[in-house]
Amino acid sequence: MTRPRLVVLGLDGLPLTLAKALVRANGPRLPNLARLTAQAGSISAELPELSPVNWTSFFTGVGPGEHGVYGFTILDPSSYALRIANFTDVRCPTIFDRLGERGLVSRVLNLPNMAPARPLRGMLVAGFVAPSLEAAVYPPFLLGPLKASGYRVEGDTTRGAADPGYLLDQLRLSLAARRAALDLLWPDLAWDLFVCVLTETDRLFHFLFPAVERLDHPLHAACLAFLAEWDALLGEVLARFDALPEPKRLLALADHGFCALTQEVDLNCVLRQAGFLSLCRPARDEWDAGVISPETRAFALDPGRVYLHRQGRFARGGVAEAEAPALLRDLTDLLLGLTWEGRRVMNRVLDARELYGEGAAGDALNGQPDGQPDLVCVPEPGFDLKAKFDRESVFGLYGRHGMHRPEDAFFIDSSEAGLAEKPVRVRDVGRLVLEHFGLGAPDCGATEILS
Repeated sequence: MTRPRLVVLGLDGLPLTLAKALVRANGPRLPNLARLTAQAGSISAELPELSPVNWTSFFTGVGPGEHGVYGFTILDPSSYALRIANFTDVRCPTIFDRLGERGLVSRVLNLPNMAPARPLRGMLVAGFVAPSLEAAVYPPFLLGPLKASGYRVEGDTTRGAADPGYLLDQLRLSLAARRAALDLLWPDLAWDLFVCVLTETDRLFHFLFPAVERLDHPLHAACLAFLAEWDALLGEVLARFDALPEPKRLLALADHGFCALTQEVDLNCVLRQAGFLSLCRPARDEWDAGVISPETRAFALDPGRVYLHRQGRFARGGVAEAEAPALLRDLTDLLLGLTWEGRRVMNRVLDARELYGEGAAGDALNGQPDGQPDLVCVPEPGFDLKAKFDRESVFGLYGRHGMHRPEDAFFIDSSEAGLAEKPVRVRDVGRLVLEHFGLGAPDCGATEILS
């Protein structure tokens, strides 16, 4: 029996409008992007518009209120320690778990927030933010050939702001790593679903978005040269897809859009200046949430998550439930009134219970912390929301020149039926995968997660 194979190509952070502009200006140098863009539309990111939130929504088929990942970081409500979210925080089965129950095989390459790797029916090389290659790989026998190929989970982008040449060299090395892993995971065709995510565009755009966007930028030619190499890897994936026997289907998606950054905006500075956030001592660094004092009424976590310092939810929290509605109104008014040089900073300030559903919140001091915020802020284009604990200024620039946007995320579906039922959000693409294989809608309580 012929396998109805599905290939999912992730193009991290690629906005449809930028893709079209690049093809118009440089089509012959980007033939594979041109091929994809010719049939592309767009979808919206889940909120907040971050990679771990959205790729988790893709690989579970549900939104943050169900899978439980609301940002890059998670705050321990007892100790106030801040840590990076990871795969252990995902509280729903994945689409790969669901396929595995039916005996279907998945091969997964560089999908963010899937480390530490756990067993699945197939093979996995997890992506950002895996702490090591060992933590990214299942089954373990893949480690040997990956190490021999020089595979790296992520290039070093720490010097990206100050050294564009170094950044581009690092991105080339990570492209080479993806190619080597593709050569390892694809050829035997002993799979039903193949997922390959290229995260290099996101890294490029964070540091060099104006150079990519503007033809007159002095670094535009260097960025275009890198994108031509990235396009060649797109071509390798597309050529492999073209060679597959029918029936087959290709999905390509970005997890969010992108735009040029005007100012970073620190919400904890805003809350501190307005008297909602009180610090018990100077912060040691931007991660030092232990400075939150019992007098604090509200605080923020990256990028635009605002939390009431509630009694029963946080160890030092003093906000009673009866106070919450008025406090939320005051915070919403404060944030919507924020301006920079006469420009409005916030597009929307959303009540998280309405956004995610009433059932998602819980007593964070008992059992696993839930992490759901009280408010979710969506800025106007150009204003990148942050929530540090050591910054002194609300506004500033710190080396990045591009920022995520919730709209305009790239999407294509090679199936005409899929185009007739176009997904709206990133989670819907995960649901398309399940539907392709004849599986029903995701149910966080219905499937046992392999461990």
